[in-house]
Amino acid sequence: MKISETYRLKCFDPVSVMNSGQCFRWHELCNGRVGVISSGKYIEMSKERDGVSFTFNEADRAYWSAYFDLDFDYERIEKLIEGSGDEHLKEAFSLGSGVRILKQDLWETIVSFMISQNNNIGRIRNSIEAICERAGIEVEGGYAFPGPFDLDVSVFDDKTLGLGYRAPYLKEIFSFAKENPDWLEDLSKMDYEKAMKSLLERTGIGPKVANCICLFGLHHVDAFPVDTHVKQLLSKYYQNGFDFEYYKGVAGIIQQYLFYYELKSS
Repeated sequence: MKISETYRLKCFDPVSVMNSGQCFRWHELCNGRVGVISSGKYIEMSKERDGVSFTFNEADRAYWSAYFDLDFDYERIEKLIEGSGDEHLKEAFSLGSGVRILKQDLWETIVSFMISQNNNIGRIRNSIEAICERAGIEVEGGYAFPGPFDLDVSVFDDKTLGLGYRAPYLKEIFSFAKENPDWLEDLSKMDYEKAMKSLLERTGIGPKVANCICLFGLHHVDAFPVDTHVKQLLSKYYQNGFDFEYYKGVAGIIQQYLFYYELKSS
């Protein structure tokens, strides 16, 4: 049964999350509404005066609650930032306070961030949608993300998917996941260090992509992905070093505010 509910969430703006670079299958609809497909499930949401309005199938309540990490206290992060003395971070938070770290489907996150390397958000989204349309099951809102057993890896030879040099990496990861069906579950049980080691063993996954997978797919919120934008902001604003000790345990959340500020300011 489809239901609509409004949650009082101070630090959550769907459009900001959609444009934060951590998710690629969020779609802006009309009147500020955003639609999301994840694990074959579908939800629509919008920012309202008194919180965030969600429309979803009631049977999927627990899934979406975990996906959006609704139980996490983001106001605690706000207080941490207020007490930091970091004026740049305060400015970044004022712009991106609606961004939060999602608990995304692990397999989709792995494949998506392998596609994301040396790529822009528009092309990433186009490639992922093309793969879903080619091999995913049709569900409400579009197509589900295909699992390791849902396609023949020869599909990645199709140059219209826009994968370029990443195509062989995707062939390898789909084949590996198919041949090692316990890998994803094992990965989900690993701590940050072990997960990084396991991910880095796979062709086409370097430190930045592995950290993105740990942060956005495994919810290791101390993971701190460093790409070109982050390198530049660290050099510009943190010449004496970033205070990882002060933000220990939530550094990945802080990274998102800084990253989002750079995206919106560039």
